[in-house]
Amino acid sequence: MKYLISILGVFATLSVSIVRADTSLPLEHPLVGLWRINLPEQNCSEIYDIRSDGTTQILSGGQLVQTRYDISLRPDSQGFYKWVDTVVAVNDQPDCMGHKVPNGNVATNYIVMHATGSKFMMCQKAELETCFGPFLKESGI
Repeated sequence: MKYLISILGVFATLSVSIVRADTSLPLEHPLVGLWRINLPEQNCSEIYDIRSDGTTQILSGGQLVQTRYDISLRPDSQGFYKWVDTVVAVNDQPDCMGHKVPNGNVATNYIVMHATGSKFMMCQKAELETCFGPFLKESGI
């Protein structure tokens, strides 16, 4: 919990100019909120703050990334949400894996929500065998 409070402090004090996304999501969209994925092999966690205004902030290791996104409002017939994420600002620090994401990077992933809405898997393609996770919804924040 202390770690999350520290992360939230970073989110609250960061003053990076964000490019407004072309799309936004309603507050009740299942992906809006604060999500965490634990990476035990790296002894690290990533925190994704998916905001309804079309922006995301990601903290991974020392790397802080601001993005604008386009996420589908509803899953497709196979249950996947399409998520296209464009990096609009990034510090020059490595992520949990030791990588640095470049500014302007565009990533397309597919999300499968758990029936409870409390976790999801991220997939490289709209195919379950390409998924990793789970991402866990942080509550009480």
